Amino acid sequence: MPSTTRQRINISLPASTVQLLDHVAPKRDRSRLIDHAVRFFVETKGRSQLKKMLRAGAFERAERDRTLAAEWFRLGDA
Repeated sequence: MPSTTRQRINISLPASTVQLLDHVAPKRDRSRLIDHAVRFFVETKGRSQLKKMLRAGAFERAERDRTLAAEWFRLGDA
């Protein structure tokens, strides 16, 4: 849940970004749009990184996992 406490910051953006911002948000609504954009970016980037890490880990452990599964299946046959 977003905090109701606001903090003023000073940022610098390229002129082209400011023009884009002006096209999609009224000047009084810039903060809300930037807040949503930053949160979306961080959440999306975080999920993307997590998926990459899980996928890499699965590939790294694949041989070990196959060996363990084969051992467990043999135990079930006993």
